Amino acid sequence: MGDKANTAAGAAGRALTADRPTAVRNVVLVGHSGSGKTTLVEALAQTAGALNRAGRVEDGGTVSDYDEIEHRQHRSVQLSLVPVGWDGYKINLLDTPGYADFVGELRAGLRAADAALFVVSAAQEADAIAASTRMIWEECAAVGMPRAIVVTHLDTARTDFGELTAVCASLFGGDDPDAVLPLYLPVRGAEGADGHAPATGLVGLLSERIFDYSTGVRQENPPDEGQRELIAEARARLIEGIIAESEDETLMDRYLGGESVDVKTLVDDLEKAVARGTFHPVLAAAPAADGGTQGLGTLELLELITGGFPSPLEHEPPAVTTPDGQPRPPITCDPEGPLVAEVVKTAADPYVGRVSLVRVFSGTLRPDETVHVSGHGLADRGHEDHDVDERIGGLTSPFGKQQRPMAHCIAGDLACVARLGRAETGDTISAKDDPLLIEPWSMPEPLLPLAVEAHSKADEDRLSQGLGRLVAEDPTLRLEQNQDTRQVVLWCLGEAHQDVVLERLRGRYGVQVDAVPYKVSLRETFGGAAAGRGRHVKQSGGHGQFAICEIEVEPLPPGSGIEFVDKVVGGAVPRQFIPSVEKGVRAQAARGVAAGYPLVDIRVTLKDGKAHSVDSSDAAFQTAGALALREAAAEVAVHLLEPVAEVQVLVPDEYVGPVMSDLSGRRGRVVGTDQAGPGRTVVRAEVPEIEIGRYAIDLRSVSHGTGRFDRTYARHEPMPSHLADKVREQA
Repeated sequence: MGDKANTAAGAAGRALTADRPTAVRNVVLVGHSGSGKTTLVEALAQTAGALNRAGRVEDGGTVSDYDEIEHRQHRSVQLSLVPVGWDGYKINLLDTPGYADFVGELRAGLRAADAALFVVSAAQEADAIAASTRMIWEECAAVGMPRAIVVTHLDTARTDFGELTAVCASLFGGDDPDAVLPLYLPVRGAEGADGHAPATGLVGLLSERIFDYSTGVRQENPPDEGQRELIAEARARLIEGIIAESEDETLMDRYLGGESVDVKTLVDDLEKAVARGTFHPVLAAAPAADGGTQGLGTLELLELITGGFPSPLEHEPPAVTTPDGQPRPPITCDPEGPLVAEVVKTAADPYVGRVSLVRVFSGTLRPDETVHVSGHGLADRGHEDHDVDERIGGLTSPFGKQQRPMAHCIAGDLACVARLGRAETGDTISAKDDPLLIEPWSMPEPLLPLAVEAHSKADEDRLSQGLGRLVAEDPTLRLEQNQDTRQVVLWCLGEAHQDVVLERLRGRYGVQVDAVPYKVSLRETFGGAAAGRGRHVKQSGGHGQFAICEIEVEPLPPGSGIEFVDKVVGGAVPRQFIPSVEKGVRAQAARGVAAGYPLVDIRVTLKDGKAHSVDSSDAAFQTAGALALREAAAEVAVHLLEPVAEVQVLVPDEYVGPVMSDLSGRRGRVVGTDQAGPGRTVVRAEVPEIEIGRYAIDLRSVSHGTGRFDRTYARHEPMPSHLADKVREQA
């Protein structure tokens, strides 16, 4: 790598259209927020000729001109696609957000890609690198996705490329740190006034050539003697690391026996090991110098992508079934095969409506054809199951704010599709006469609640439609209409996710909402037995209202609900009005008797009553039943019950103590711990839900961003009296 002289195939002014899967490379960029992913994408696009010397596209914007929210917040909040052409290849660069709140966009990028570039900033602390990228690295490893590491911000003072490479090897190499090694070492220029020597070029460890980028255009030179000594040890280690991954089992013995291995053999073995996902090269990159067109390391990185990363043919597609779940034979990346594509991102364009970013896994997608859209498995998040036929609009290739028309999109490629009115992120697109469904990718569970109310009557009229469109875009967002608290709740991944949700509602859909305190679904129950008498007697001209009933109430075990028992004798309450009493009791129980929360786990026994031959009615006995229950509640202590959740927290071993202490401080009961692989522990606890409303945020702080948790409802338990008193006061 680094030995070929490539010529950029510019993409400016036209859409790149691949004619065969082997000419496509789908690469996702992963890294911590601020690591330089978007800057690297722009540097690669400029080197490939897709941007002008000023680093701009034709309309004066940049390839990162996607969302006004990103410009205001100065961070990426969504997945973006930048296709560039290089040496006869179409490279789809998928830029992902680095902030944990937008991990759903990252997962979508991983689904659409065949290889990953992990972008690490030389200015970052090792702890930040570990917290933000190790879990994603393990996800990629689990599916065998090829990975390489790119070091950015080399011009930051006091950076040490060798030390950072060692950190990456320890974090990502696992049992084999020699599987993470640099292909190039930075060449430093003259020291500045601050004593820092900027990186001006790279030395290729295999080719033993110097690649000088000081002028903004790569120039190749032989190394001097001092530079040869510098690279000798690193080169020997790299060669041994490559040979260890070689499919030629005799090569290591021959090398250790003194036989020289030619560079071509090493490069071929390196590319195969990278494509298999068993060797992970480390490279360095930086934007072009002023007036230059080629950023440091960008040519080498493009060579690695085209030569070392696999084509879509080498990436096993996801499993497919029929929409009703019947298994189907595995699909292959064949442009002539059955059409199978997946919506990996949904966005709203103010001019063309909904735009879907699609990865085609099989077949060929063409404009203006009728396709089948299937979406299953996320009904709990507001995404209803659907199987519909839709006529798609045009196919385009995005570049900044531009959308360039595409004639077709073959298996292995990506495109934007217009006018898919029903399609949502995660949906499958297939032929209308052969509908299929792709196995969905794993979505993180949103666990941070955001309760909202319409700001005005006009906003209330638009709220439902705005929320529906918002949920269609973002599968990590869950919409809940809580019947107990009568709140509209948006479950998000974090505070930054909440901010983006509110901003999109306001700016994109014109809906102004107010965030209100989230209410937990409490319950009420009787603390002992009590009796009540409901008397509803009114006289006004004509028919009056007359109903009297006497009840006894006793508590039942948790989970019993409400029992109604009829023990009236002698017809004191006519038979036709007994269901009316029960209806009134149940209606009052649903409204609560102390703090406005549903009453549960009681037995109500109707003992006696009185009726009038003319003035008694269904409505009168319903009212009497409700009054009787309220009178009984006034005679006894009414307990408030709070929901308790079973919580499972996955953290590195070093954070188990702080996590358990934090859970105990939330009135939680730790019930056990389990090992979850090397260096990981699952802490199991039962915690009142009122104490974990912000746990998605607090856990990040306690575990330095490395912890994850899930929770499930367990039961309702009595709330401590001092907390229950506060709730009653507020009610």
